[in-house]
Amino acid sequence: MTAATATKPRLGFLGVGWIGRMRLDALARAGAAEVAAVFDPAGADVPGATAVGSLDELLESELDGVVIATPSALHAEQAIEALDRGLPVFCQKPLALTAVETREVVEAARRADRLLRVDFCYRELDAARRLKEIVDAGALGRVFAADLVFHNAYGPDKSWFYDVAQAGGGCVIDLGIHLVDLALWLLGFPRVEGASSRLFSGGRPLEAGERVGEEYALADVRLDGGAVVRLACSWRAHAGRDCEIGATFYGTDGAVSLRNLDGSFYDFVGESLMGTTTELLSSPPDEWGGRAAVAWATGVAAGGRFDPRAEQYVRVAEVIDRIYGREP
Repeated sequence: MTAATATKPRLGFLGVGWIGRMRLDALARAGAAEVAAVFDPAGADVPGATAVGSLDELLESELDGVVIATPSALHAEQAIEALDRGLPVFCQKPLALTAVETREVVEAARRADRLLRVDFCYRELDAARRLKEIVDAGALGRVFAADLVFHNAYGPDKSWFYDVAQAGGGCVIDLGIHLVDLALWLLGFPRVEGASSRLFSGGRPLEAGERVGEEYALADVRLDGGAVVRLACSWRAHAGRDCEIGATFYGTDGAVSLRNLDGSFYDFVGESLMGTTTELLSSPPDEWGGRAAVAWATGVAAGGRFDPRAEQYVRVAEVIDRIYGREP
């Protein structure tokens, strides 16, 4: 590991497909890091970065941190290997396929005393931040229900997403995990009492234990105190647009909501709801996609160590386990 400058930690990228490239570009635009080395089995090239031929070779480079954007089943092992070598990690979701594996990664970060962050990017929306400010201030009274959706008119464009062994599941672990994280984060990570779900593939309800990636999912997550979070997500939905993404939180004194505009994956508004009145809280433009990566790189540059908030990743993974019927 090198001694990072105040502004330019040297990063290694493990996987530079679509999402990895987007985060790389965001870091470059922000001037937050130097992309020093890349290992991509597909052979993707990054001008100015050294292309290496293996994970070991990447980790042996002079780096200040590693960004992981590989198939999901590889995340935990790769993250632990990087952390064990003293390198901070920024990882695409899911951090691991189960809560047990997620705990192992978090404990590796704790042992190494290195900064670990997962790219739960929807927390970074201006709309999400405004909603959280209002909830944290108690302006909604007692929040007793939330509805969150992520319907995608397309399916993933990589074959590994459809292999449960590599992906860990279907639309729940791909899209629904963002909804679980957003709900728990916005509500301050309350204790989860339980969850129930119904998963579908090809319109057919899946039986317990089927190793088939679900294409549509409905779930109720029960929180301490009786509040209920209702989640719905899907691939290849007949959405009438590219996607439908939204989250509404209902309290005794009001509600708040965020939603995407005109089927966009990138443009969101935040709103305060009171009876029949809607107040606009936030609207585009909002360059939110790379904020989590930039914040992590900035933390690495400042010498940031293990952040106990990484425990939140385990809490999210526990809910995903329950949705898949893997009760703790």
